[in-house]
Amino acid sequence: MIFALIVFVTFIVAYSNGANANFKGVASLYGSGTTSYRTALNWGCFSTAAGALCAVFLAGQMLKAFTGKGLVSDELIAEPSFLLAVAIGAALTSGLATWFGFPVSTTHALTGSLVGAGWVASPGGVDLSYLWSTFAKPLLLGPIVAVALGSLLYVLLRGLKLAPDHRTRTLDALHFLSAGAVGFARGMNDTPKMAALLVGMAFWNDLKGVLLVAVAMTIGGLLSAWRVADTLSHKITNMNPGQGFAANLSTSLLGILGSVYGLPLSTTHVSVGSLLGIGIVTKQARWHTVIPVLLAWVITLPCGALSAALAYWICRSFA
Repeated sequence: MIFALIVFVTFIVAYSNGANANFKGVASLYGSGTTSYRTALNWGCFSTAAGALCAVFLAGQMLKAFTGKGLVSDELIAEPSFLLAVAIGAALTSGLATWFGFPVSTTHALTGSLVGAGWVASPGGVDLSYLWSTFAKPLLLGPIVAVALGSLLYVLLRGLKLAPDHRTRTLDALHFLSAGAVGFARGMNDTPKMAALLVGMAFWNDLKGVLLVAVAMTIGGLLSAWRVADTLSHKITNMNPGQGFAANLSTSLLGILGSVYGLPLSTTHVSVGSLLGIGIVTKQARWHTVIPVLLAWVITLPCGALSAALAYWICRSFA
């Protein structure tokens, strides 16, 4: 029974992730008026699914990291109650954020859930140095690098006349390709993090877990993305096609590098950071939206930790 629950809740985590994140790469297409909401959404879901499938071959380090190995004991990783608690914590956190339209990080939610459930199970059993080096440091540096790279790339591309303010046939093609690259990078980066919840079950191999996550992310994006899509497309900064292309290029570069080298970057943070970097350069950043989004990021990790800690305590009480 508990294994079926783990699979079901993992599906919910991936569904929420798709609803919250599938539009991140294509928000610039919609926000700049390059294409319609539906076309952008379909392209975002397709490219994300493609990246998710490639994660089987290219993101093994990420899958290993999010099993919790090295962060908590191997005995705890093999405990079904722990896996279920982590999944519940991430599902609740991502689901609530998506409902309120905040583009938050499933990476943060999963990391917080691993730590919260781990501390309840064994207060001294969480390796804080491993938490810092493997999870916290990349998550903190990711958005800072994204702001810098997004603004730098925009200035560079604008100087080379590759990021004009108006649409051209060449720019539209590059813009679509860059949006697809973001979706691909996001799928490759996020999928193994969620599939890792199923690694502890012998009858679920990596391919089955990735396929389940890919399907759930696609469905979640197609059915429930519109709240976060509006925030990303219209409430972070004004966008023209050239700015959107620069933001996507920055996001895809960082996302793919993070996946290949096993760095658990948040594609949410990288995407929003790139948009914000351009908004700072153009002086069009909408801080009245940006600040609540940043606060939501801060809350995500402790929210995941508390939810997973409570879920683990309940699971152990009824075990």
